[in-house]
Amino acid sequence: MSKYSELKRRIKKNEGFRNFVYKDSLGFATIGYGHLIKTKEKLLFKKKLSRKFLLKIFYEDFNKALKDYNMAYKKKNYPKNIREALIEMIYQLGIERQKKFIKMIKYINKNNLFMAALEMKNSLWYIQTPERVDGIINILLKQKNEK
Repeated sequence: MSKYSELKRRIKKNEGFRNFVYKDSLGFATIGYGHLIKTKEKLLFKKKLSRKFLLKIFYEDFNKALKDYNMAYKKKNYPKNIREALIEMIYQLGIERQKKFIKMIKYINKNNLFMAALEMKNSLWYIQTPERVDGIINILLKQKNEK
């Protein structure tokens, strides 16, 4: 079992699965497990695609989120709960939008996770996907010190 198998399962559950193009909460073309379709990915606009093909895209997206997390936060050596909350946030928002949560990161670095959670709730992201954000907040607030 991989280090992130539980996180991957959770992201897939939270994203849901569709083997056809749909509009996400912001109206962007999306497919599979929340894959935002880029302009150069016209192939993905076919009527239906196989789960196997879309699962491959999920793993690519997850690995990109993990790579972005490592580039931005690896040196912080956060415990599992913070690491997984940030990775899922990056998966959903992308690293550029996630990095705009400056106060949240400041509170995380001070180990004030309740204030970090309030920063997550006090955002447009929360208005757009409140259940998802609440789930990530629950992960963040787990006080396990697993590395």
